[in-house]
Amino acid sequence: MSAGILFSFVIGYFLILLFVAWYTSRNSNNDTFFIGNKNSNWMLVAFGMIGTSLSGVTFVSVPGGVGDVAGGAFKGFAYMQVTIGYFFGYCVIAFVLLPLYYRLNLTSIYNYLQQRFGNVAYKTGALFFIISRTVGATARLYLVINILQFFILDRMGVPFVVTASFILLMILLYTFEGGVKTIVYTDTLQTSLMVAGLIVCVVYILTHLGISGGEAFSQMSDQGYLNVFNTDVNSKGFFLKQILGGAFIAIAMTGLDQEMMQKNISVKKLGDSQKNVMTMAIVLMGVLFLFLMLGGLLYLYAVSKGAVYTDVEMGGKIVKQLLIPDPDNVGQTINIIGDKIFPSVAINFLPPAISIIFIIALISALFPSADGALTALTSSFCIDLLNLKQRDDLDEKAKRRTRLTVHFTFAFVFLACIMVFYVVNNNSIIDVILDLAGYTYGPLLGLFSFGILTKRRINNSLIITGICLTAPVLSYFLSKYAKDLFGGYQIGIELLIINGLLTFLGLWAISHKSK
Repeated sequence: MSAGILFSFVIGYFLILLFVAWYTSRNSNNDTFFIGNKNSNWMLVAFGMIGTSLSGVTFVSVPGGVGDVAGGAFKGFAYMQVTIGYFFGYCVIAFVLLPLYYRLNLTSIYNYLQQRFGNVAYKTGALFFIISRTVGATARLYLVINILQFFILDRMGVPFVVTASFILLMILLYTFEGGVKTIVYTDTLQTSLMVAGLIVCVVYILTHLGISGGEAFSQMSDQGYLNVFNTDVNSKGFFLKQILGGAFIAIAMTGLDQEMMQKNISVKKLGDSQKNVMTMAIVLMGVLFLFLMLGGLLYLYAVSKGAVYTDVEMGGKIVKQLLIPDPDNVGQTINIIGDKIFPSVAINFLPPAISIIFIIALISALFPSADGALTALTSSFCIDLLNLKQRDDLDEKAKRRTRLTVHFTFAFVFLACIMVFYVVNNNSIIDVILDLAGYTYGPLLGLFSFGILTKRRINNSLIITGICLTAPVLSYFLSKYAKDLFGGYQIGIELLIINGLLTFLGLWAISHKSK
């Protein structure tokens, strides 16, 4: 399909978002931007947060992982292990963290750390969030922009920096006024389009292959794509580690994340916010299962089009590739294993209408994580680091100017990070950057856990920052040398838990009983 036609649909999509932003941001103020005037509809928040939780990385990586190879076997449906853990984590968020946030009437969840440990701990928690969310959001943003660049903008001769700047400009235009209030509606729209695109792709491939859902699962089983539980204790994918790690990932990256909680606490009543979280947990499990099913179908479809697995030596290692005839170059093949399979099949081998649906669904998966991150980072910086809500010396207009300045500054920071990823030009860097969440969210997990589970006090709050910086360093060395130290045991998703535990123990060591 023509790159110009695909790009015209991208532009049309942005125009719809701009209209929604204009409509929802009328008569907005700073409270509208930060917490949506605490008047958000819980059902819209619940559904919209599905898109925020998934992101463009999930959109291409979860289906791609089904036919990828790890330890000599297909990964299959192993991601369901983490998904099961998510559900338990969301239960903790709904019934432990949300009651705390509502009882304290927080605008920023890191105000809890201020009330519990003092101002230094408060700033430390906010700073860890800002670093983690900036790096994570820009990594996700880069991955999807790179896909759009490769399949559309390169063919039009548009430089990557122009593509990235244009997309960030669009995000700025529809978030700078309405903030959370606008995002609640745009996330709902984008999640709807993403899920619709997912379902359309599943139905089309089933129809094209001439099989039912049951027959598809039977064929996936024959190919070895339906593996779910990993029983190898030493493996990074061991099912108990995956489930436990998934639970703590949900707690840390949703319950202790200002971006995610900013939307939840914008709901007026605690009960509605709890319904939001549990509804999201159930729907999220269903959507992720659909992504895995789509992944299996994509690999079956690729094989039906002549794709074959082959071993290739790269850097002294044998790497498994899935090669398929290149439709644009006769006699050539392209490797479509892993993250490449969904965009490659959708753009090159499916009908033009499905290609359009894929592009719209892809950018719908991208923007809920990017726009929410930009808004949450602005909120956290203004409230937590600049104390904007407490500044009596500034009127509403001055506060608005400050907020807009911070918002635009973060957009430039996003662009700079994206360009760094582009210059490095190594997809493995994305995985490394995303793994950093285990290091940056670990101290937050330890801080909040210590505050909630104990009544112990800490006199010198500066030491808290030292412990929060030391725990990730110790976690890194443990992860690096675990295989040698523990008889082949590899630290995987549980790194977040280890980091949080080290922070907790460090805080315990410097604390004393409350009088």
